Amino acid sequence: MNNNLFVSPETKDLKLRTNVENLKFKGCEGGSTYIGVFENAETAIDEAVNAQKRLSLYYTKEQREKIITEIRKVTLKNKEILAQMILEETHMGRYEDKILKHELVAKYTPGTEDLATTAWSGDNGLTVVEMSPYGVIGAITPSTNPTETIICNSIGMIASGNAVVFNGHPGAKKCVAFAVDMINRAIISCGGPRNLVTAIKNPTMESLDAIIKHPAIKLLCGTGGPGMVKTLLSSGKKSIGAGAGNPPVIVDDTADIEKAGKSIIEGCSFDNNLPCIAEKEVFVFENVADDLIKNMLKNNAVIINKDQVSRLVNLVLQKNNETSEYTINKKWVGKDAKLFLDEIDVESSSDVRCIICEVDADHPFVMTELMMPILPIVRVKDIDEAIKYAKIAEQNRKHSAYIYSKNIENLNRFEKEIDTTIFVKNAKSFAGVGYGAEGFTTFTIAGCTGEGITSARNFTRQRRCVFVG
Repeated sequence: MNNNLFVSPETKDLKLRTNVENLKFKGCEGGSTYIGVFENAETAIDEAVNAQKRLSLYYTKEQREKIITEIRKVTLKNKEILAQMILEETHMGRYEDKILKHELVAKYTPGTEDLATTAWSGDNGLTVVEMSPYGVIGAITPSTNPTETIICNSIGMIASGNAVVFNGHPGAKKCVAFAVDMINRAIISCGGPRNLVTAIKNPTMESLDAIIKHPAIKLLCGTGGPGMVKTLLSSGKKSIGAGAGNPPVIVDDTADIEKAGKSIIEGCSFDNNLPCIAEKEVFVFENVADDLIKNMLKNNAVIINKDQVSRLVNLVLQKNNETSEYTINKKWVGKDAKLFLDEIDVESSSDVRCIICEVDADHPFVMTELMMPILPIVRVKDIDEAIKYAKIAEQNRKHSAYIYSKNIENLNRFEKEIDTTIFVKNAKSFAGVGYGAEGFTTFTIAGCTGEGITSARNFTRQRRCVFVG
């Protein structure tokens, strides 16, 4: 293999589709024209195994980084197309926010620089610990961030020397197919192995089961709900689980209230509250609550009264009469705030971004991860009550939490007691994944299994090489 990279016989005439009308959900019918998308899990895995063998044998770390560079470039080139495709298939979220998410994963997902070799040398020789690949990874992706997760995972997994087989969410299978095809074309265009990234054309629980049980799959990585995480952890294989969150926000009476009002609305309304890290409920000291609400209303929020809250509950939540537990009405997930307001007969401007409402700490809006631009606000007496209710709402998911305060004791105490994977002080949620802050980006936040903000190093196993004498 030429170390200067990359000339491949598969490169000729490979062109990415460039407008939405030509690529609108084509390629899966009548035999897939998408590179890397297969009818069944067995074929997808076999192709990935062969591609990973070639990657392992013939491609250096530098060459893997060049592959990743091409994936970054093609993602940025097609970010508008990807955003539009997601909206057309899933009907969730906001176009401009989806473009930003693709920019984040393309620019700030770590590559091979995330891999570090440890070494000890002395009189008895040399010991080197390398980060080596698992081989082929089985990955499950959500409908809320379908292509962003595909791209982010692919960069990290290829950086660490793996191939990956995706079982995407059935509600976003066309987006997933396009993203996998796009990534493969980028890989091939610079001489990389074909089908390094594969996916199932029509993903089902059966195809997921086939991936989980296949002996060639050495690591599982899932981004989604608690049911998916439970399935992976029951597999008997090494699993990275990124499950649900319900991130609380505390605002105390030392906070910059104007900044807090603006940042919280920006964070919780981003992509219509689809991201699992987005602010889901607020606990504010009662002596600054009115001021916080006033500043939220200045930033494209609308407040509704108790009767309207009751109507909204009936619209977006479904109650199990036997257990008294609530589940979300999925048809409202990720919809624009104005659609909810129209449905409950509340007049609003076209630029409204978020619906806020005052409720009690045990209200179903507080205790349910809505993934909608609806933000419940709870008044509290002090930091003790705020932390107590925030911990109950977060439900020990170890995901994300936020606080606005200038009180060092309050900041440190909440961080330790809530003990989440992401903890942001005095900034909106997306600071936790590197937007407007330091640190890198990921869309697989593994609070359940402890890896945290995942990157290439999480997709490796340690190999100790010992030389004696």
